[in-house]
Amino acid sequence: MKSSMYRLVFLLPALLPALAAAQGGPPPAVVRVAEVRLAELAPSISVPGTVISRNDASLSAEVDGQLLWVAEVGAEIPAGEPVARIEDALRLLQREEFRGIVASLEAREGFLRREADRLARLAAENNAAKNRLDEVESDLESAASDLAVARSRLRQAELQLERTRVRAPFTGIVTQRMSTPGEHARAGDEIVRLVDPDMLEIVARAPLTSLRHVSAGSTLAVQGERRSGSGVIRTLVPFGDTQSHMFELRIDVDAADWRVGESVRVAVPSAAPEEVLAVPRDALVLRRDGASVYRITAEGTAERINVIPGLGAGDLVGITGPLAPGDRVIIRGAERLREGQPLKIVEG
Repeated sequence: MKSSMYRLVFLLPALLPALAAAQGGPPPAVVRVAEVRLAELAPSISVPGTVISRNDASLSAEVDGQLLWVAEVGAEIPAGEPVARIEDALRLLQREEFRGIVASLEAREGFLRREADRLARLAAENNAAKNRLDEVESDLESAASDLAVARSRLRQAELQLERTRVRAPFTGIVTQRMSTPGEHARAGDEIVRLVDPDMLEIVARAPLTSLRHVSAGSTLAVQGERRSGSGVIRTLVPFGDTQSHMFELRIDVDAADWRVGESVRVAVPSAAPEEVLAVPRDALVLRRDGASVYRITAEGTAERINVIPGLGAGDLVGITGPLAPGDRVIIRGAERLREGQPLKIVEG
């Protein structure tokens, strides 16, 4: 009795397909589908590129002095905020000195202006000497000139004081400190490197033969080590050097997908686009006897169609075979399909 039960247990897996066939064939396969469509695809070459920030600056001191504070590496600094401070005690004193000179000269100019007005009224009534009026007016012009010079020097002192703060020209992250607090900085010495992580682009170089097939605004496929995406050509330099015969591309990309310094490959068109039948790459089933796709028949079953793959661009690949635009092909679940097998199509 026990030996019969053991034999039954071992025979069940072998009997299940036969039982399924007796009840009408294999169960429906769960698949996802997409439509065959006409698309303009172009052959392309893959060129190396690097993700950079459009705002990447080494910020320098504008005045001499001892560094009191420098922002730490990794700190995010808003635009207009300081990334470093330079000792400012002497410049504060200079500012106060010139403020006092300006105040004194303003008082003198005001007195002479009032005196000139008074003498002018008296001269109109023949009650004041004309030469006295001329003398006061001359002193007034001299005082006004001295005041203008003093105000200019005050403004220079204020500018020098302001320059003791090295400020961020854009919002960014400090990626390097070239100087540390306590060091004496001279005008022109580099203090920090600031990088904007939100204004990214790819710089790449492609053969001049591709120049006629790209333009500003074109979308190119981008492949990184762990992700893929696309970018839009912001600008290009339509000249090549005499050695490499390459031209430069600047490609805008989404900062959420890429990081500064990342190495990528960019697909650059090498010929004019052609209109071809195209399917998603996931629709291709590659086997030893060639490539094929599974088409959905009117009865809702899978039909294997042999195709010849052609041009590829992004997620699409051109094909040659007995298919037509609007045909539905399987893009998920085709690996173990058998021709004529019923299907259960799911969305997404």
